[in-house]
Amino acid sequence: MEGASYQRFPKIKIRELKDDYAKFELRDTDASMANALRRVMIAEVPTIAIDLVEIEVNSSVLNDEFIAHRLGLIPLTSERAMSMRFSRDCDACDGDGQCEFCSVEFHLRAKCMSDQTLDVTSNDLYSSDHTVVPVNFTDSAGYDSSEQRGVIIVKLRRGQELRLRAIARKGIGKDHAKWSPAATVTFMYEPEIHINEDMMDTLTLEEKQSFVESSPTRVFDIDPNTQQVVVVDPEAYTYDDEVLKKAEAMGKPGLVEIYAKEDSFIFTVESTGAIKASQMVLNAIEILKQKLDAVRLSEDTVEADDQFGELGAHMRGG
Repeated sequence: MEGASYQRFPKIKIRELKDDYAKFELRDTDASMANALRRVMIAEVPTIAIDLVEIEVNSSVLNDEFIAHRLGLIPLTSERAMSMRFSRDCDACDGDGQCEFCSVEFHLRAKCMSDQTLDVTSNDLYSSDHTVVPVNFTDSAGYDSSEQRGVIIVKLRRGQELRLRAIARKGIGKDHAKWSPAATVTFMYEPEIHINEDMMDTLTLEEKQSFVESSPTRVFDIDPNTQQVVVVDPEAYTYDDEVLKKAEAMGKPGLVEIYAKEDSFIFTVESTGAIKASQMVLNAIEILKQKLDAVRLSEDTVEADDQFGELGAHMRGG
C-alpha cells in the first residue's frame, strides 16, 4: 500500500560478553537483517594483516612463499583499522601501501646458534606501531612465562637463519580470509515451545520419561515435585523434530508444539583476537548502516552505480 511504512526498531540484548566471545539476542527484525549482520561481521569488518613480505635471508626448511603465507594468517591487533586508509585509496603514498597512514612495518631477525631447535614465533615480530602487534593467545589462568609462546612461524636448527621485512595493511575478509576478524558467527531462531498439559496428564511417568529422553539435547525434564514435564532449556532445541516424532509414535500428536520466532535471533560471535567481539559487532552495525545509506541515496543519484552496479540503476527504474 502506498505510503505504508515497514520500518522496524531492532533491539539487542547482551547475554554473555568476553574479549573474544559474545552471545546476544537480536529482536524485532527479520532473517534478512540478521543474515546481513552476520555476513558483514565475517567479510566486511576491516582488520590489519601482513600483506607484503620481503625475505632477506631464509635458510630454514620452509620456502619463502610458505613463510609469507604463514605470516599473513597471524592475527594482529586491529583497534585502529577503522581509522586507517585502504592502501589502494591512500593519497599519501599514491597507493603504494607503504606509509604510516595505510600500513605498519614489521621486522623479524632470528638465527639458531645452539643444538636445540629454535622456535620462531609471532613474538619475534617487531612492529613500527605499538598499537598493531601480534595477538597474544596466552591463557591468563596461570601459566609460566616459558609457556607464553606466540604462533609458531618456523623452526630453525643450528646455523639456520631467517631475516625479513613485512608490511601489514588494512583489508576485509571479502578480499582474503586473513583479514576476517571472525572465527565463528552463527545465529539461530529463538524457539517457542508449548506443552499440551491436558494431553501430558494422560501419560504415565514412564511414558513421560521416554518422551523427555527422546530429545537429543536436554530441552525437557520432569519436575520431581509435580511429576510434570517442563521446558528447562528451550534454546538447546536443535529443530531435529525428534520429540514431535516421539509424540506421534505414542499416538499423541499435538502433545508439544514448537515454533521458531521469526523476529528473534540468538547470535554467537567468536573473534580471532584481532578486535574484541563487542567491537566487531559495533563495527558491523556501522558498516551495515553505511551500506543502507548508500542504497537509499542511490534513488536520487547515479554515484552509487559504481558500488552497486545494476542494483542502483534498478532501484531508480533504469
